[in-house]
Amino acid sequence: MQQITEAAIIMAVTFKKGMYELNTQSNFNYQLNRLVMWDGGDLEEIKKVGPTIHTSEDWKTKLISLGDKAMAEQRTENAIAYYRMSEFFMYDGDPDKKKYYKKGTELFYDYYKEWFESGRVERAEVPYEEVKLPVMHVKPFTEYGTRESGAAPKDVILLHGGNDSYFEELFFPMLYLAENGFEVYLFEGPGQGGVMRVQGKHFTYEWERPVKAVLDYFALSDVTIIGASLGGMLAPRAAAFESRISRVIAWSIFPNFQDVLLSASQGAGTRQFKLAKKLISMHCRSIVNLVFRKKAEKDEMVRWGLEHGKYAYEAKDAYGYASNMSRYQMLDIADKITQDILIVGANKDHFIPYEMIGEEINALKNVRSLTFRLFTDKESAGNHCNCGNSKLVFDTLMNWILQMKSADR
Repeated sequence: MQQITEAAIIMAVTFKKGMYELNTQSNFNYQLNRLVMWDGGDLEEIKKVGPTIHTSEDWKTKLISLGDKAMAEQRTENAIAYYRMSEFFMYDGDPDKKKYYKKGTELFYDYYKEWFESGRVERAEVPYEEVKLPVMHVKPFTEYGTRESGAAPKDVILLHGGNDSYFEELFFPMLYLAENGFEVYLFEGPGQGGVMRVQGKHFTYEWERPVKAVLDYFALSDVTIIGASLGGMLAPRAAAFESRISRVIAWSIFPNFQDVLLSASQGAGTRQFKLAKKLISMHCRSIVNLVFRKKAEKDEMVRWGLEHGKYAYEAKDAYGYASNMSRYQMLDIADKITQDILIVGANKDHFIPYEMIGEEINALKNVRSLTFRLFTDKESAGNHCNCGNSKLVFDTLMNWILQMKSADR
């Protein structure tokens, strides 16, 4: 098996840049770009297979096939990406879901084991209720990966993902932050990665609870929390109840999950959106289920959102999922957030209309400062979580942190 080498470890972290038309369906297209930009997939291979994916079943078979081919050709980095993301469109009850999640992650930790064996990246498991939250911890590096001798970090960052994340996907962003002088604790919480897929712990909207567990375990204070995607709601939520968080980066506009869900399935602000919201509020379970079923039959993104949502949030049907999502919001606790906050949006986000930022700005009345940065397609960063230009995004986040810390002096 191909192994990562010491020479590879001392190279500076680099990011790919660009967005490609790989599939006519917006969510398949985005996830294929994510596969290339973040996960290590080969662009030329994906360009060939992308147009042949029309259903979730196509996605599964094509990506497993690509993973098998990559393994046969000893292209382990590509195989990790294909196996890991093959699981993405597998649904609850599919025995291959856990199988390929574990296959991809086991390959990941074997392929990059030198990072861990050398001590450059430390792993820990934080007790949380009946499970353990996995954490990767890295201290600041000088350029090319040599750890600084006793140098104080520019800041301590608590980093996590969102609704469908695997924290291994943020491995190289974590290293990039460390390479630039930051100490980083990257963790998975309930509903994410192996905490849900292997340990069986599903989401909680009370994100301050897993965050408290991590802060307590490592005795952290005065940290910056960065939450990606749904983390754009979860991280501010945690900050509302946790004074040890001094700065908040919401790496997605995310005022209210129910509104985001209905925007994606019914269209933002449309008659159908308003009707669906009213039906949910009136507890019209059978009608809501019918509406979502009809939508899911025609739209693979709605199908994925619904199936993943029922699985991740332990809902028995569409109504249960959609109604539960009203608890996943920041608007009802926004007045408790008093820290500096940066909200990051994208002008072509296929999940979240960037116009939703107004709700957040109006609700965050007591923050110390509020910065909003809208990335655009002209910067190759207009898609969800700006995955087409990660370097630009992380450089922006780091600069903001340093500005906020400088203002505190």
